[in-house]
Amino acid sequence: MAIFKVFYQEDKSEVIVRESTQTKYFEGQTEEQVRRYLSDRNYNIEFVQKLEGAHLDYEQKSEHFNVEKI
Repeated sequence: MAIFKVFYQEDKSEVIVRESTQTKYFEGQTEEQVRRYLSDRNYNIEFVQKLEGAHLDYEQKSEHFNVEKI
């Protein structure tokens, strides 16, 4: 399993504006699996990033790091 960080807007009708971008973390096998899992939510997904190595270690130190398992 891998950890993915998803950058999104709360509403699909919103234009992507960096200042209002939200993030969530998901544990899944592939980026495609994460996107399929989120397809029923009204998110406007900006970017899905696989976290590994030092980047994952850094993110895990954040107080907002909460992984949702698929």
